[in-house]
Amino acid sequence: MINSATSATSGTSSTGTATTKTDSKNDATAAQDRFLKLLVAQLNNQDPMNPLDNAQMTSQIAQINTVTGIQQLNETVKGLASQFTAQQLMQGSAMVGREVLVEGNTLSRDTESGKASGAFDLAGSAASVTVQVLNAAGKEVGSVEMGSLPAGRFNFAWDASKYEGDDTLRFKVVANNGQVAVDSTALSMDKVTAVSMGANGSLQLQLSRGGMATQSGVKAIL
Repeated sequence: MINSATSATSGTSSTGTATTKTDSKNDATAAQDRFLKLLVAQLNNQDPMNPLDNAQMTSQIAQINTVTGIQQLNETVKGLASQFTAQQLMQGSAMVGREVLVEGNTLSRDTESGKASGAFDLAGSAASVTVQVLNAAGKEVGSVEMGSLPAGRFNFAWDASKYEGDDTLRFKVVANNGQVAVDSTALSMDKVTAVSMGANGSLQLQLSRGGMATQSGVKAIL
């Protein structure tokens, strides 16, 4: 007796994920053929005194149809996922060449103006906010006094025209409300040079200074 539809399709499910859509359809058709042959053989050899129950036969047919429907649904979902990935990559390509804000404490230097720029998110209001400019060794080479600020996002620029070093400048935000320190998040300005899809299906952004960022990691597009 046929116990379940899965006994007729066990040899198919394990290989369906590694085959093309055409192979999957052929496997599903072959599974149905095997099921029908087994069902006919069962009907031909059943005990006349104890025939196959109609409800049981109907249940078996419904099971094989359900398995086939699930296989077709899986193939449809895979196709939609592939289309979504391609569409996401095309949309992401519009960000190439754009300036973005991402988490980081590296200053962006403009050779023409001599300005070194950055930004930060302030978690709460602060009576005193100072941006310390640091060289590669972590030594303070300048500062920007921001004064009293409410919670929010702020940009700043430091005049780096007189700085003779060619190393990468970084910054640190020191915010206080009396004796209490106020949390802040340093944000770096960078340019998107390329986009790609990560292994987990997320959009990856290649930045001009060699870093990588995810689409969700972009705080602002400038």
